[in-house]
Amino acid sequence: MNPQPPELERIDLRPDAAAAGDVLLVLLAGAYDAPARFIDHGLDTDCRDAGFGAALCLVGTDLDAVTDGRMIEALRRQVIEPARTIGVGRIVLGGISIGAMTALQYHDACPADVDELLLLAPYPGNRAITAEISAAGGVHAWQPGRLPADAGELRSWRALKRLAGHGAVPAWLGYGNDDRFADAHKMMAGALPAERVCALPGGHSWPVWRRLWRAWMAADGEGR
Repeated sequence: MNPQPPELERIDLRPDAAAAGDVLLVLLAGAYDAPARFIDHGLDTDCRDAGFGAALCLVGTDLDAVTDGRMIEALRRQVIEPARTIGVGRIVLGGISIGAMTALQYHDACPADVDELLLLAPYPGNRAITAEISAAGGVHAWQPGRLPADAGELRSWRALKRLAGHGAVPAWLGYGNDDRFADAHKMMAGALPAERVCALPGGHSWPVWRRLWRAWMAADGEGR
């Protein structure tokens, strides 16, 4: 018997906007961060200042559930499917660090479920994974083949490879030039159009992520 998906920790901001059939932005927190951390770092203030009128669902990332794959089912059952049921017209799925990696894993499992991906400093997986992709010549040249169910980190790269294809769901990638994962982020950037990538000074930290968040809102005309 498969274990049940976890009950997601979440905060919903402006849920009435989603009920009106407009846009829902689902953001997955980084490792060990509660959803309230988005608010602590001014996400709601930035939305208001930018005139960003979408409904927001801020979600904690359950690391155990990411590892064994239950996080995908939890997101599908508790967030994505209910949003479609009430008539949400557009869903943007994103996250920070391991939350962004989880967004990619979700897209790998359910590629037709969301309309855009927002990837802020994605955790790229261990060094063996990034070395394998680099040795293959990058995302375009790498051939993932058949992946087992527990190959979550590789599945996130396979999703990224799909994003490079014709007619793919649009994705926006942001990271800090001094991020400890910056080399992997540059490989990720090679799979996306240059105008959908933003690199700013700084490391793997909230001040950089907030600046990237603002950059995405400035660049993305939809969802206003």
